[in-house]
Amino acid sequence: MGQVRKTLTGPLAIAVLVAAVGGVGFGLYWFQPWKLWQDETVQEALPGVVQSSAPPAAAPTPATGPRTLASGELISHEHATSGTVKLVRLADGSHVVRLENLDTSNGPDLRVWLTDAPVKQGKAGWQVFDDGKYVSLGKLKGNKGSQNYVLPTDVDPSGYGSVSIWCDRFDVSFGAAELARV
Repeated sequence: MGQVRKTLTGPLAIAVLVAAVGGVGFGLYWFQPWKLWQDETVQEALPGVVQSSAPPAAAPTPATGPRTLASGELISHEHATSGTVKLVRLADGSHVVRLENLDTSNGPDLRVWLTDAPVKQGKAGWQVFDDGKYVSLGKLKGNKGSQNYVLPTDVDPSGYGSVSIWCDRFDVSFGAAELARV
């Protein structure tokens, strides 16, 4: 007696193929693996520091120019991350978080968060930043370079002590810095 072999044909085969293609498409959208090889460099000047070819009428004084209130060095969490974070009060009294010489991986849905969480080394620090108080300052403009993020006027920066490069899609920190008062 010969062996009978069944193959997927007809509507069942089409349904399996559609499900497989849909699953691959969803996985690509969700993980966006191509971003690991795409860098976006942003070089912004600190607001309130005007570059001019004309000589200044008077040298700016620390009381009227931008003033760094706190700073810290980024440490790596989920992805290798380095750079400096500064909390700066501008001459008009507003505040910005400034990332300088940032170098991290690109990823889906990266945000800059000002938080009250302590910065912890290694995996212990990956997911602590959404446990307490935090303010999202917006999408990360680029995974490399220097950039500014304006604090909303109703946010008192003294209630926060760290900054995280946060992946909102996977609820994990790419890197973070503890802010030490200057």
